[in-house]
Amino acid sequence: MSGTWLVLPTYNEAENIERLVEAALPQLAQTGEHHILIVDDNSPDGTGQIADRLAGEHDEVEVLHRTAKEGLGRAYVAGFTRALEAGAERVMEMDSDFSHDPADLRALLAASADADLVLGSRYVEGGGVRNWGLLRRLVSRGGSLYARVVLGLPVRDLTGGFKCFRRQVLEALDLESVHADGYGFQIELTYRAVRAGFRVKEVPIVFSERELGQSKMTARIALEAIWKVPLLRMRRSSDGHS
Repeated sequence: MSGTWLVLPTYNEAENIERLVEAALPQLAQTGEHHILIVDDNSPDGTGQIADRLAGEHDEVEVLHRTAKEGLGRAYVAGFTRALEAGAERVMEMDSDFSHDPADLRALLAASADADLVLGSRYVEGGGVRNWGLLRRLVSRGGSLYARVVLGLPVRDLTGGFKCFRRQVLEALDLESVHADGYGFQIELTYRAVRAGFRVKEVPIVFSERELGQSKMTARIALEAIWKVPLLRMRRSSDGHS
């Protein structure tokens, strides 16, 4: 088993997961060998059972059941670890609520031909957001700008969760030491990749507000990103880097 693995973390996504998998599979099929790994945090709404049924219907779908809701970051680490163990050459991540368009999967994979980490970016030319209010737009753009300035990175969209990693990147990032959630998790992975010298490329995407189910983003996750960013910079300085 190798090829491309798409990791989908789920918690109470019964209204979305089947449609998302059915939409993503044909996109991935055009790129070669592919697998979808659903990482479910013991969703009480039956998401895990739907995922198991999908795995029974599609050889390319696998389910990783976790016993509790431990956060997006830990779900991704578990999913990435499983994909690497299976020999994945490229590992992708995206939201499970159609905020990210499955049609963009091929664009990210194509860009990975000459990049180690590809980011689906809302804030490069051609990218954007849909169905967001002014406050949400300001918070998101402000968060990315804040992290970009504090960390000294050239990346425009640091908080997005639509990515494609070459396996060498994930192998080099010491995943078990990444404990942030949500925005903080996304910022830290990209920061570590840039710092390690990997080639990072941004591809424009349009992010849409979910139509079904409840958002998992909380004030705690947003605040965590604010205090986590300076700590990342401080850790870099203590390691002897400028």
